[in-house]
Amino acid sequence: MTELEAIKVRHSVRQYLDKPIEAEKIEAIQACIDQCNREGGMHLQLVTNEPKAFRKGVDWPKYGKFGNVSNYIAVVAPKGKIGDVTAGYYGEKVVLLVQTLGLNSCWVGLTFKKVKQAYSVGEGEELKAVISIGYGAAQGVQHPQKKTIANVTANKSSVASFPNWFVNGVEAALLAPTAVNQQKFEFVLHDDNRVEAIAKFSLIGYAHLDLGIAKYHFEVGAEEGSFKWL
Repeated sequence: MTELEAIKVRHSVRQYLDKPIEAEKIEAIQACIDQCNREGGMHLQLVTNEPKAFRKGVDWPKYGKFGNVSNYIAVVAPKGKIGDVTAGYYGEKVVLLVQTLGLNSCWVGLTFKKVKQAYSVGEGEELKAVISIGYGAAQGVQHPQKKTIANVTANKSSVASFPNWFVNGVEAALLAPTAVNQQKFEFVLHDDNRVEAIAKFSLIGYAHLDLGIAKYHFEVGAEEGSFKWL
């Protein structure tokens, strides 16, 4: 399975089977995390066999209850909005790898309990979110897609003339998981194939983390080398 295929089939999963993740898959996830930490100055940490963060009583009914979660990724990154974007970008890179390995996942911003001894947060860092991983009891369902390419691009009058690579990138970004499916991001196509990604205002927050996730999806959809970030 390619990353683009993973984008198309992956959905958030909150209920997991009581089934351990094989050692070779743990090794592959850890290797990806190590690479992301080196490239992005991140402090992603894989936490295994730790059930306290998702014990009964930390769920919000509106967003669905979690079950049998004992493996997750602590998304620790530098404080601030730039750290948020980077956390989303590299966290989603790991999420897509998890999907290609036949596992499931879910980005979690609030509905978990912080277990400080399970991971470390250094000076100038903060825990942005966690990502539950494991074998899903089901594969999840697609959220209704509320927005179109015209809704998330600044030069809307030019939609018909956008190059294919840009359209493919935005389509992939529209499949990115965002907090309560808010999709508070915008892509602007400039001259010389330069692309600007903008986080829009959000009352609930997480817009910059979501932007990082969407940027990674855009890159996968548009294919590396088609453009440069502005």
